[in-house]
Amino acid sequence: MPDTPAPRFRPPTYENGQDIRDRAFDYACEVVGFCEQLTENGGVGRLMVPQLLDCSLSFATMLEEARAAESDADFISKCSIGLKECRESWTRMRVCERRKKGPPLKAKALVQEGHELISIVGTIVANKRKSVAAKREAARAARIAQREAKRQARRAGAPAATNS
Repeated sequence: MPDTPAPRFRPPTYENGQDIRDRAFDYACEVVGFCEQLTENGGVGRLMVPQLLDCSLSFATMLEEARAAESDADFISKCSIGLKECRESWTRMRVCERRKKGPPLKAKALVQEGHELISIVGTIVANKRKSVAAKREAARAARIAQREAKRQARRAGAPAATNS
């Protein structure tokens, strides 16, 4: 059986982060194939399989869970956990590559993809945190402006404006 990824359907656009979720899913599938080969080869590589599978699959799973996040904080939390899992997977793949466990070209490709995924998800988390901070600051500024408007209205003797 050739060890090439199956072609997948790609939507015409990657709205709502679908591309990163697809890449995470493909990465997890490729790691599963790599782990199958580690198991066949036995030795220390076989002992590494359970944890490598866990963190690689958890990464893809957490990004899917983030899609259904209930709040910005929940989204950031799930993506951050996924990022930690991806870092763990990447580190374990680097060990496999350096110690020549499993197919060398596949290990190298998975290390590269893991690195790219870490960069992408790290950027997503950082941008979301900035966005949340900007929303909070805008809401804070709006509250301050509203209080100031009420104060000025009271000083002028006019009725205060309300948010209706």
